[in-house]
Amino acid sequence: MARLIHYFVFCIFGVSSIAQAAPVLKTEQIAEDVFALIGPTTNRDPQNLGNNANFGVVVTSEGVVLIDPGATRNGAQMIHEAVRAITDKPIRVVINTGGQDHRWLGNGYFKELGAHIVANENAVIDQKTRVQDQLISLTDLVGSDGLAGTEPVYADETFADRKVMTVGDTRIEIHHAGHAHTPGDSFVWLPDHRIMFTGDIVYTDRMLGIGAQSAHLSWITAFEAMAARKPEVVVGGHGMPADLAKATADSYDYLVFLREAVQAFMDNGQGMEEIGTIDQSRFSYLENFDSLKGRNAQRVFEELEWE
Repeated sequence: MARLIHYFVFCIFGVSSIAQAAPVLKTEQIAEDVFALIGPTTNRDPQNLGNNANFGVVVTSEGVVLIDPGATRNGAQMIHEAVRAITDKPIRVVINTGGQDHRWLGNGYFKELGAHIVANENAVIDQKTRVQDQLISLTDLVGSDGLAGTEPVYADETFADRKVMTVGDTRIEIHHAGHAHTPGDSFVWLPDHRIMFTGDIVYTDRMLGIGAQSAHLSWITAFEAMAARKPEVVVGGHGMPADLAKATADSYDYLVFLREAVQAFMDNGQGMEEIGTIDQSRFSYLENFDSLKGRNAQRVFEELEWE
């Protein structure tokens, strides 16, 4: 695996309520010109400005390709400060890997800097469908000061299944292999580096969340399509960069296990009111296990009822 070198990035903001320096994003250098910005695994709050997720920075001879722009305008500024600690090259391209707020609501900030924004077409539909709910939720979680200046800005360019670009001397592939955590989730593959940025197709260290916007069966398929490329380093949407084995254990194995466990539960004639009796303790090592295990099982139960 490529050597991981880490250090903290301290960000300073102009909004009065978040004016203090805060060590929110941790930068992991994965290759000479590839970095991951690692956000906290806690919920969105006024300190992280909705950036409780991971972001990617690919430095090319023609500028930076940024993988995901953050959840708010101030969160985008936080990411930009982290990028400027790495390189003084401009941000040329921003990739949205899905429809969650931290995958796209910072677009406007980078658009003003001249970046070209790319996303899967289903991601943009999802963004437009859920934008008001996301803004309301962010107001509650990060506060009105944290959300200040955030305006929905959508991709300049969309794609269906696959987008390949060469920026400077770097080949970058974006693949949408199916509905996962959100309908338009995509993974970003750097074939020359053997590095994969998965967006919310992969969670490491913390339990993934299966929500109303998710589809667990095609999520399994999307993971398999990602894993077929045999990356040496996987940067999930949440948690620390890892090898493929850990990404599989923390995400894929959980999805497969839960589908099989809920199906057996239903085949035994048990109903939703007893869903908490499913033993998920095999995955209790993951952060947020207690808060998410029941909700995840309920969602899989609902999906299986319609299959």
